Amino acid sequence: MSEFWDSITSAQPEPSLRVVIGTGVAALLLIAWRPIWRHTRQVVTIAHEGAHGLIAALVGRKLSGIRLHSDTSGVTASRGKPTGAGMIAVLLAGYPGPALFGLAAAFVLSRGYAVALLWGLLVALVILLLQIRNLFGLWSVLVFGAIVFGVTWWGSPLVQSAFAHLLTWFLLLAAPRAVLELQHSRRGGQGRSSDADQLRRLTGVPALLWVGAFGLVTLACLAVGVVWSGVLPG
Repeated sequence: MSEFWDSITSAQPEPSLRVVIGTGVAALLLIAWRPIWRHTRQVVTIAHEGAHGLIAALVGRKLSGIRLHSDTSGVTASRGKPTGAGMIAVLLAGYPGPALFGLAAAFVLSRGYAVALLWGLLVALVILLLQIRNLFGLWSVLVFGAIVFGVTWWGSPLVQSAFAHLLTWFLLLAAPRAVLELQHSRRGGQGRSSDADQLRRLTGVPALLWVGAFGLVTLACLAVGVVWSGVLPG
């Protein structure tokens, strides 16, 4: 137990710039290659719905459960006042959520705590699992959690660090693509129940401006994450 605790609380050696760039390129391929993206996008959905759930709990709403679907969509249900600042905050959290999680991960990695990051992610997945209300969602979180656990428990320090960087890059790079897909679906006449459209109905601000705000937040997180990664000078 002493060694286990030391691995979590101790900083690991920084990976080489080659590893950092290589994991970034790998993450970009997981996002850009459409046959793979159809599957890896589920990680974005998990982060998206997790962000909704987290903010719902923080603003005092009662979580009813989270559902993840095979088409990579998801639904987070909560009980409470259907209007007001709390509901707006919940809707705002979804699309920026993966980018903000990625930015937080980049900060932790910049301090050298890759193992702590992975164990923290596992704890978050366990908490999320308690809120899942459908079989596909249960399966998705379990599979993702099993991969993270396998790397965290059996991986060498180099493998753990590389995997943590891969996940971080993936969240930072995938978040802007998810926003682009949101606007594409809206332009095609779909997605009228999207977070942006629900925000329009609650605030009167055009949905396109909310989509733009989502995009700006995700791009800003990516830019800061790149600097923190050491690829560019801060």
